[in-house]
Amino acid sequence: MSSLKFDVIKKDGKARLGTLMTAHGPVDTPAFMPVGTAASVKAMTPEAVRETGAQIILGNTYHLMLRPGAERVERFGGLHEFMNWPGPILTDSGGFQVMSLAELRKLEEDGVTFRSHVDGSYHKLTPERAVQIQHMLDADITMALDECTPFPAEEADARRSMELSMRWAERCRQAFRERPGYGLFGIVQGGVYPDLRESSAKTLTGIGFDGYAIGGLAVGEGRELMFKTLDVTIPHLPSERPRYLMGVGKPDDLVGAVRRGVDMFDCVLPTRSGRTDQAFTRRGTLNMRNARHREDPRPVDPNCQCYCCRNYARGYLHHLIMAKEILAATLLTWHNLHYYQELMAGMRDAIAEGGLDAFTAVFAAEQASGDIEPV
Repeated sequence: MSSLKFDVIKKDGKARLGTLMTAHGPVDTPAFMPVGTAASVKAMTPEAVRETGAQIILGNTYHLMLRPGAERVERFGGLHEFMNWPGPILTDSGGFQVMSLAELRKLEEDGVTFRSHVDGSYHKLTPERAVQIQHMLDADITMALDECTPFPAEEADARRSMELSMRWAERCRQAFRERPGYGLFGIVQGGVYPDLRESSAKTLTGIGFDGYAIGGLAVGEGRELMFKTLDVTIPHLPSERPRYLMGVGKPDDLVGAVRRGVDMFDCVLPTRSGRTDQAFTRRGTLNMRNARHREDPRPVDPNCQCYCCRNYARGYLHHLIMAKEILAATLLTWHNLHYYQELMAGMRDAIAEGGLDAFTAVFAAEQASGDIEPV
């Protein structure tokens, strides 16, 4: 019996409408989780993040263990109290950093030893320590420690990496302390090799987790190969548990993955793009730095009801960007997060009505039409 209650309310093809009940409240799925790596969704207040429609956010074990330290966060009453976010929190175990910081780490059977990118100090992260840190952070959803297999990787290397992650997953399961409303997710690895993905999924299912993440994608393999990997992986995951595609992605990635049965997502794209002058809209992505926006009195998206679009013109946003004002990053991030949440809500409504195919067709047509110049 899982400590996390997950109900699949309706299905439309492979897509699922559901509710995940955590210790800090419900999460309607399909769900997108804004990334708050270091206990902050960059350029946003927690209240503003909530206003966009987000119910759950993501924090990162690796970054938080280095600064400010899990022990300090625990003394503040956990991550919810520390950052003033009352809703659910999922914490990434640090497996991606194990891959991305390859020059600063040593990988062994017991765990990974690495040098801090902050001050050069040495640290060791084992499966047991990763679970312990996430417990101290009071994460509603703890992620098992894994090695995120890079792309490209030869099949033999992907197999070795996946099998190490599966042994770590077993140790994480043993270390996790069951509590009502708290859960542990395993992470499927195996590169882009169908037999390895199947083996990983079956191994994790045999161990038994509260949810199942699909890791090691969106690392350079491209959308077509990512979708093919999802197609061969998802059928081997339990239908009664949530499925989480890590680190994805662009709006059309989200739509395609939901149609394949994915329930949860996270990605830095909407926040990072907000800090680099990019805005996501129904008609595609805008570069607000472009001079064509200088005199434009329209909002970023005339059909959007976010705080930014209700109150500010493109011409003002362009001015803020050119003047290097911090407010530009806040307003564009606010809009992007709202757009992502609205996209997820639209898919939830479409699944509920059995109309996801029609929703997808409209979404694709609008994205392809491009931004309309002012009359």
